[in-house]
Amino acid sequence: MPVRIRLARVGARNAPRYRVFVADSRAPRDGKHIEIVGHYDPIAQRDGHKHVGLNIERIKYWLSVGAQPSETVARLLGQAGVIPALPRRGSAASRGFAASGG
Repeated sequence: MPVRIRLARVGARNAPRYRVFVADSRAPRDGKHIEIVGHYDPIAQRDGHKHVGLNIERIKYWLSVGAQPSETVARLLGQAGVIPALPRRGSAASRGFAASGG
C-alpha cells in the first residue's frame, strides 16, 4: 500500500483551503485518509503571509516509514525545514524554449 502525504481541498468556492493529510495513493483527492497532519491557506492574509500549520512530529514519522510527499507538500515541507528544499523551477530558457531573436 503506497502511502502519500498530499493536499485535500476544503473551503468555499473562490476561498480554497487545504488539509495536509496522509492517505493511500489510490484514494481520491478528497476521499478516505489515514491521518490529518496539517493545513494550508494559500490566500495571503492582511499581513501578506500565507498560513501553514503542520504537525512536524507526525510528518517526520510518516516520512520515516516511507510515505512520499506530493510535489506541493514537498515544497511546503522544504520551506518549513522538515526536508531539504526542492530546487526552484528555472526560467523558460532553461526549460528548452528558445528566445525569439533576429
